[in-house]
Parts: sequence; C-alpha cells; structure tokens
Amino acid sequence: MSATVLFHHVAKRCLYAHMRCISLFRSQHLSSNVENGEQKREEETESMLVYNPSAYYQRPTSRSSTVGRSETEENLSRNLPLNPAFRQQRSPYSISALRRLSSTKNAQAVSTPNATKESSVNNDPRAFQRCRPEYRNMTHDPSPRSSTVDLNEALLVLHKVTVQKGNMGPSEVSIFLSKLSQIPQEQTAVVRGDKRFNMLLRYSVEILENFTTPQLLDVLSAFVNLGLPQSNSILGLYETEFCRRASEMELHQLLLAADCWRCLGRVVPQYLERLYDNVSRNFNQMGVPELVQLLYIIGEGRRCPDTLVQPIESLLMRHLYQLKPEELSAVCLGLFKSQCSLSERATRRLMDRALAVVEDMSDFAIVNVMKLMRFSYLDHLPWLEAMGSEVPRRAPKMEVQGLMHVVLACSALHYRDDRILLAVAERLPSVANRYRSKDAAKLLWAFGTLGVLPKQCPNLYPCLTAILRERQIEFQQYPEHLLTGLLGLAFAGLLPEDLLSLALSEEFVNRACNSQELELKKDLFTLDGTVGLELPKSTVPRLSLAIREEVTKLLWDFAQSDICQKPEVLEAEDVLRNLLGGEMFVRKHMILPHLRSIDLEVHLDRNDQPVPDDLLMVLTKSRKRSPHLDDSKPSIQRLAVQVTHRNHYCYRTEQLLGLHALKRRQLALAGYRVVELPHWEWFPLLRRSQSEKLAYMHCKIFSCSDSKN
Repeated sequence: MSATVLFHHVAKRCLYAHMRCISLFRSQHLSSNVENGEQKREEETESMLVYNPSAYYQRPTSRSSTVGRSETEENLSRNLPLNPAFRQQRSPYSISALRRLSSTKNAQAVSTPNATKESSVNNDPRAFQRCRPEYRNMTHDPSPRSSTVDLNEALLVLHKVTVQKGNMGPSEVSIFLSKLSQIPQEQTAVVRGDKRFNMLLRYSVEILENFTTPQLLDVLSAFVNLGLPQSNSILGLYETEFCRRASEMELHQLLLAADCWRCLGRVVPQYLERLYDNVSRNFNQMGVPELVQLLYIIGEGRRCPDTLVQPIESLLMRHLYQLKPEELSAVCLGLFKSQCSLSERATRRLMDRALAVVEDMSDFAIVNVMKLMRFSYLDHLPWLEAMGSEVPRRAPKMEVQGLMHVVLACSALHYRDDRILLAVAERLPSVANRYRSKDAAKLLWAFGTLGVLPKQCPNLYPCLTAILRERQIEFQQYPEHLLTGLLGLAFAGLLPEDLLSLALSEEFVNRACNSQELELKKDLFTLDGTVGLELPKSTVPRLSLAIREEVTKLLWDFAQSDICQKPEVLEAEDVLRNLLGGEMFVRKHMILPHLRSIDLEVHLDRNDQPVPDDLLMVLTKSRKRSPHLDDSKPSIQRLAVQVTHRNHYCYRTEQLLGLHALKRRQLALAGYRVVELPHWEWFPLLRRSQSEKLAYMHCKIFSCSDSKN
C-alpha cells in the first residue's frame, strides 16, 4: 500500500513538471502548427476539387462539430492513383475540358435545435453509415467522441509507458493507445508530440505479430482518433501486418480496417487487393450494409476490380429497393469515383430508385446521382425532369461545387433545361468569393456548351470572368483551367482580350506544351484560330506556325481514319459528286482546322454552276483584273456542306452545342454559307433510293444558293 502511495506521489511530481513544459510547448509550437495547417489547407482548397459539405449546402452560422472530419474526406483522395479507365475515351475532336469533366421536405427542421446537425449529416459522404446499426461493426465512427480522458490522465498513461518499458504485452499496448485516443481532439497534438508516445508506438511494432485481430483493429482505430499522420512510417508496418493476416479475417473486420485506413488518409492498394479477393470468395455474406460500405471503399480507392463488377451489379439489383436515400448516394458516388460501369439496364433501375426517393435525398446525394449520370451518359428523362423542379428549389441554399456538378452533368448529357440553368446562374454571383479557378472554368464551359447567352443571365459571365482574372496565379500549375474557361466564353461569343493574351503568350504556351498534354495544344489551337477570325485587328499574340501545323496534321490524320470514313459522310460525298458532275467539284477537308471537324466544300459560280478545287484561283484573279464584271452577285459562292450528328445538338433539340455553334459563326466570318444535312433528315435517306437522295441534295444546295442571293 505504501509503495502505491509513493508511486502516485512521484507520478504527480513528474506530472507537474511535465505540465509546465507542455504549457510552453502548446503556446509556442501548437499555434504555429495550426496556422501552418490552415494555410496548407487553404492552398489545397485553391487548387484541388475538394469535397466540402458547405460546397453543397449553405449551413446556418452555427456549425456542427462533425464538419471537421467530413471536410477532409475528398481532400484525402488527391493522394490516390487515378484509374486509367477514369478518363473517358474521346476523339481528338473533343475539347479537353471534358477531361477534368438538403431536402426541403425537412425544411421545418431549420428552426429546430437539430437543424444544424441535420444539414451536416445530410451533406456528409459518410452519412449512409448512420442509416443502420449494422454499420457500427464495419466502420470507424469519426463523429466527435465523448472525451472520457483529460490531458492529465493521458500524461499519466504516458508515464506508465516509461515505467513499464519493455514489460508491456499486446493487451497493455492496446489498452494504453485506446485510453490515449479518448482525449479531446484539440489535445491530440500534445500526445503525438510527446516522445513517450513515440516510445509506445515502437513497442507496439516490436510485438505486432502478437496482437489478436480485435486488438490490432482497436490500435488502428486509436491511430485514427489520435490523428496519426498518414506519412508516419509506423503505419507501413501495420499495413504489412494487416495484409499478412487478411486471409484469416472476417468480412466485417476487413471492411473496418479498410475504413480506418481511409480515415487516416493512407493509400493501401495491397491491402485493398486482399480485401477484394476475400469479398469475391464470400459474396454470399454480403447484405445491404456490407455492399454499400464495400462500394464506398471501392470509390475511395478509385478502382473496381473487373472480377467484382458483375457480382456487385447482381447484389445491387437484388437489394435495390432496400437502399435508403443516403445509401443510394454512396452507391452512386462509389460507382462514379471508381468508374465502374454497370449495364445500362442496371443503371436505369438505379436511377428509377433514386427518383422514387428524390424528395428525401440531400443536396449532396442529388449531386452524386448527377455525377453517375455524367459518367454513364445516361439519358434518364424522368430524373432530369425532376431536376427541373428540384434544382430551382434547392439552389438558393447550395454552394459552388454542388451547383457546378449539376450544371456540368447537364453539359455532359447535352441536356438543356432553362429551369435548372437559370436557377443556378442566379445563385452563382452571390457566392463569388468562394470559387476556385477550376469551378469558374467548368461553369463557363458548361453554360457555354449549352448555349446560355449573356443576355439571359447578365451577371453570370462577368462574375465568372472576373474570377478567372483574380485567380490567374493558379494557371501556373493548372493551365487547363484558363483554356477551359476561355473556350466556354468563346462559345458564348465573349472574347476577353486580356485573358486571351495571357493564354497565347509565349510563356504560357511553352508551359502548356511542355506539360505533355496534347489536349492543351488543341485547345490553344482552337483559341488561336478564334482570335484570327473574330479579333483580326487585336494585339493578342498568335501561335507559331510550327504548332499550328503540328496540331492540324494530328487532327487531319485522325479525321481521315475516322470521320471521313463514316457511312453518312461517304454517302453525302458520293451524292454531291453525282449531282455536280464529278469528284473535282467536291473537296472533303477541314475548312477551319482549329474547330476540329470536316466539311464537304463546294464552289458555285454566279450562275450556280459548280466550279472545280484548281479553277478557283484563276477565277478570283480574273475577277480582280476586270473592272467591268457585275458585282451584284459574288463571282464565287463558297458552300460548306455539313453532315451533322445528334451529338452536335442539345438533347432532343435543334440547338447546336457550343463548339458547333462557334464553327457556324466562324464559317460565316470566313465567307462560307453553311448547307446543313441534319441527321434527322439525312440518316433516314441513307436507306432510300439514289434518285431521292439526289433530289434532296439538289434542294439543299441550290435552294440555299437562291435564298442567300
């Protein structure tokens, strides 16, 4: 008994002395660490598309204490390797911008004490884990824990570490770490900075193989609560141990470990492979919670093994109507992040289920459904129609990133609904101080692609353009953001010369070309050609001849092997040759190479007679030499015959999308008259007789000529 009293007396004296050191440590060291951490997070927020619940929902002033953890969710993913399949396949004609392409039913709760908590939960990517009690067995709960240990008790635990030294077994180490993990979150830095804590970590590694699996999971959970940095070398040793015993672990234990690694922000591809192997052998153990948690883990890992796609689809379809709104959200986000392609039938059924519960979905959940639609290119009209009423209702409380994803999905689907677009456009200027250049660029691209004109939303384009100017420093690291934004502006007929001068400056061009991103060269080429045609007298710099020739060759080589060989184009070329009298009267080429598509060029004289690809220069010179020629009618009419495709238009409309509208505008500036063979007319004719095709083409070519003159 006296020995115990003596021990506590010594411990208190040591604790008192140590507390004085700690107080000095906290006042000097922690404040600088916090400031540096905040600055680092601000820099990351400037440059990365980071998940932030406030980006989807405008919270009340009072904030839930769960926000701190959820704000880091998407930020951690920047360390994950990108699945090569993530990048959608596209032709050289595509624009590179495509690369980087709360329910009011509960509105009464806003005035209740739980309103803040409700909004936080409904916009947390881990909110689905609170849908069912079963998730507790396979997930780490990151919500604020009730702190049962104060700092004094924690320091006493650390003192015991020095007293017991090498006499600790797995049970003692596990208990000590679990005890330390129960201190208030704001005091974890004190523990992590204590050399005795590092001593405890070293002891844990020495006996790593002696831990039972539950003890090992307790230790990993403690690391999460203590905020152990993902770069800590100790974690690598723990990952190896988890990989070693993965085949012996139960499914819930495997999922729990994966969730802890996610919370730590640690990239563990080898462990995930072990998890997926186990799951593929034990799909019969998977219920709804296990399936949803697995898809969450797969999404955060950015890859879904091919062997799991079909079993996952089958399980999803089996349990589809048991999924709750936030579980549907997690499923959609997991499929999107991992770029896991389900069959069209399964995706449509998933969308049907989402539509059935849309009013109960959070803003975050709706955005996740839109992301999946963007990836799947799925034209689920009932869902899109529902967005026509849901988005205007929700937009006033949504923030930049959520709004951006909604509009970007509409753009990818070529779906224009002014109820959606104008509601978002009205909201965006009021949150102008919360953008990054990426947000502004993608919004400009989306609105420009869908043909939303400046006169329809007078404040939108000036606001977004001003953000590009304010964020110019970001273009040094992310040049594609400037090019994406400028292309969107060009689609809308807006050409800010200061930003174009920056984009086409020698320094910027060199940086973009040195990035090995071929798409950036093509974007620069499009902007350069646009400047040449639409701003001929400006002082905006131009690309070098070498770059223009390089990109032109690339585009033409692709066109010859792809677009030029399409049946509808070959048939149009053949019919034109028969109509006009030979192949010398039709030239298939890229009239405006910077706009990335081909045309069938035809020349007619003043009498509507076809003129051959070699007499044009002679006739032009002849006209210049003779002052007596009648100028009431141009000597040569240049026609650009275009075979259009449904992907040139907004969905189920005759409105051209941004790039194609830009081409029409610039062909007119270049002196061409466009003869359109719209797909809804020309494609059905491909199965008709030659005489019908000739009659149709004659009407198109010569009616166009007569009406224009």
